[in-house]
This record gives sequence, C-alpha cells and structure tokens, in this order.
Amino acid sequence: MPVSSTDLLIFLMAGLSLNLTPGNDMMYVLGQSLKGGPRNGISASLGIAGGSLIHLGFVALGVAVILAQNPFLFDLIRYAGAAYLVWIAYTTLTSPLTALNRDETERSTFAAFRDGVLVNLLNPKIIVFMFAFLPPFIRPENGSPLLQLFILGMLFNVGGTIINCVVAVFAGKIGAALSTSLKFRRWFSRISAGLFLLLAARLVFERK
Repeated sequence: MPVSSTDLLIFLMAGLSLNLTPGNDMMYVLGQSLKGGPRNGISASLGIAGGSLIHLGFVALGVAVILAQNPFLFDLIRYAGAAYLVWIAYTTLTSPLTALNRDETERSTFAAFRDGVLVNLLNPKIIVFMFAFLPPFIRPENGSPLLQLFILGMLFNVGGTIINCVVAVFAGKIGAALSTSLKFRRWFSRISAGLFLLLAARLVFERK
C-alpha cells in the first residue's frame, strides 16, 4: 500500500483542519461567489484546484526548494499575484451592474476559473507550504515517494475543493437572493473587491 492507514488517517485529519481554516483560497472563492453567484464560486474553486495540481507538480520537481532559497524570485511571484488581485478588484468595481446574458455569464464563469488558476499559481506560499506539509507523511519503505506525494497531494486538493465549493454554494445563494436589488449588487461588488484587495495585502505584507 503506497500510504499506511495510520499515516493516512493522521494526514486526513490534519488536512481537514487546514482546509477548514479560512485562507486566501477560501476568501477568493467567497469574493467570486458574492460577485457572480454559486456558479462563479464553484468555477473559482475548480480553478484553484487546477492551480494546486500544478503546484504539486512543482513540488515533485523540487521548485519549492529553489523558491525557498531565492527570496528575490519568491517576492517577484507574490508581488505579481498581488498586482493581479488588485486588477481583479478594479474590474469588479468598474463592471456595469446590468443583467448578464447567457454568453456573458459563460465568459464570467470561465474568467472565475481562469483567475482561480492564476491567483493560486501566483501565490508562492502554496508551493512552499506543500513542500513543508506533504514530505513528512512520505515513507520510502511504502514504495515510490512520487506516488505517495501524488496520492497525498490529490487527497488534500480534493478535500479543499469540496470545502470551497460548499462555501461557494452558500455564499452564492445569499448573493443571488439579493442580486435583484441594484443597491445590494453595488454593495456586493464593493465587498468582493474589498476581499480581493485584502488578499493582495496579505500576499505583500505577510511573512514567508
């Protein structure tokens, strides 16, 4: 068995605790859900999951070590991520508050997915976190370390995606219920933009 049952149980409990703790990904999903409803939130969750898979590949390649040993490169990536979040906040605030037709809704859903991937990829703390969190559960005697890394990374990713999707559905329903009011929609846009700006600030000012 690639992962022992005891290690798997401990990992799942630790992963659940971490996934339930509100973080940048959950806040981004919340912002997208309030902005565009459950579909946008779920699309953002799937985008974040896609970004996490790419991060998992980077961990397997050892890129996390390079980032940890190269502060300039680490800072360059996180500043790029913060700038992109500021851009998302700006477009959220300046988008017209008119009813969306079907094509516009589909584009909005795709944009939420795309931005989820990019926001996740442009947060180097995630890859460093994965590099620190996953390896302690990998044991050479259980077989291929890469296979163990993939299994554990997928389990962590799936758990986080499920939780983010639940957040998206509940937050999206609240937003959708009040979206008929132009005043409420304007406030939801401001709240969403504020969340994106808060994420940008966290990327810039939080310690590595």
